[in-house]
Amino acid sequence: MPKRTDQEIQTVVEQWLEKAVIGLELCPFARTVWRQGKIRFALSDAVTDDGLLQDLYDECVFLENHSDIETTLLILPTHLTEFSDFNDFLSLAEALLVEFDWQGIFQIASFHPQYQFANTAPDDRENYSNRSPYPILHLLRESSLERAVASHPAPASIPENNIARLDSLDDMSFKRIFGVDPSVED
Repeated sequence: MPKRTDQEIQTVVEQWLEKAVIGLELCPFARTVWRQGKIRFALSDAVTDDGLLQDLYDECVFLENHSDIETTLLILPTHLTEFSDFNDFLSLAEALLVEFDWQGIFQIASFHPQYQFANTAPDDRENYSNRSPYPILHLLRESSLERAVASHPAPASIPENNIARLDSLDDMSFKRIFGVDPSVED
């Protein structure tokens, strides 16, 4: 299979965002910023943690200088393809926010093709609330997130609602949205 272009990678992520995240309302706050065009898609060609930290730093600086953009999806098509490596990297990403006084300004949410919550089996549907076509570091403005959460009638129920929504999908719908047939997963 030929390597995908940057535009093809972004298109795949946009389709996942539209079908899964927005379509299933896995994040009830995503629809508005998507419609307003306030989501930035950035691709990292990093193959090392240091290179990725530089790209993450650059995206934080970009957000600092572009208040019209609410959030960045930093897509990692070439690095941290194993979930355990990706998960380990998150502590370095958080340390970067602390080092540059961005803690409380930006927050990082994580998505990965192999995402697995603690105490779940790999094929548990709830993992799909954070499964994406590529590893993604999602940079959010903390102030925007706080406003969105404050306007939501029951933010604490979002994870439980996501699990119920994912569990309620029939196998064909699940496969259409995620490209996976849950009846044949390992």
